[in-house]
Amino acid sequence: MSHHLLTVDSLNRESVDYLLRVAARMEPIAQRRQVTRVLEGAVLGNLFFEASTRTRVSFNAAFCRLGGSVCDTTGFTFSSMAKGESLYDTSRVMSGYCDAIVMRHPDQGSVAEFAAATNVPVINGGDGPGEHPSQALLDLYTIDKEFQRLGKSLTGAHILLTGDLKYGRTVHSLIKLLSLYDPLRITLVSPPGLEMPSKLIDLVASRGHRIEQCDSLANDFADLDVVYTTRIQKERFTDEMNESFQGLSDDFMVNRDFLDQRCSQSTIVMHPLPRDSRPGANDLNVDLNGDPRLAIFRQTDNGIPMRMAIFATLLKVDELIEQELRPVRWYVPTQTGTLDR
Repeated sequence: MSHHLLTVDSLNRESVDYLLRVAARMEPIAQRRQVTRVLEGAVLGNLFFEASTRTRVSFNAAFCRLGGSVCDTTGFTFSSMAKGESLYDTSRVMSGYCDAIVMRHPDQGSVAEFAAATNVPVINGGDGPGEHPSQALLDLYTIDKEFQRLGKSLTGAHILLTGDLKYGRTVHSLIKLLSLYDPLRITLVSPPGLEMPSKLIDLVASRGHRIEQCDSLANDFADLDVVYTTRIQKERFTDEMNESFQGLSDDFMVNRDFLDQRCSQSTIVMHPLPRDSRPGANDLNVDLNGDPRLAIFRQTDNGIPMRMAIFATLLKVDELIEQELRPVRWYVPTQTGTLDR
């Protein structure tokens, strides 16, 4: 891995496997059983110019769990960019303040432009419809853990990606990451006009994977190992597109009926969140809450050890994690949520 994490294109199979191993070593710290201070004194700059809850707080928590501290900026209104400051100037200034920077920006390519002006490690927290590499890594980590629990192998697995595959940056990063592994069967299901970009399909197919495209979920998916669904990214639509997607049918909704009728009891369901729970949104249905096949909260929990692994590797303290480990001193519940299983 280079000194930035801007795209999964900078990763190979060896570096991804290494991050998975480091993340596993972070589990006791992420689960609040142990404490380490390897980043004591280090400062993270979190620059989020687009709405975020999970990603921003997850990066904050991961850095703090390693002993560092965080400076947070959210939105354009409260930044110097509102005064016309360039990405270059912002990058150079923040580099003098921080030891690592996470940036989210609505424009594709903006994080790479920002990173080009600094030698301080920069992590892409999402650049418009581009990529979200840390999300893809935690998604892969989740799949690996779930398959271990179920006694499955990633080789030959059948994975369904559904929802907004055009603007959903998480699936763009994930499908490229999955393509580094042994041949998979990947099925793509999306509403018309929201298909996976053809260049990504061609890339994955060129690496020996079987790619299938369908126009609805009304098929027999009994052999599915993973269902990964995404929210329709309406914030990236033009006015004309918003009009055409009013009243989208439930042909693309993943719910309990879909799992019970068309999938198996060992199929796991993932979503990068947030899911739109409002009526008519046709996103991942809340009727799956409490179903052991729903892995979305295990998935979000996995974001902490994976992002800790990213920080530790970029800041070169990955071999120091076990030093000065000690038990936590505060109360930690045995389950963090009432629906945990």
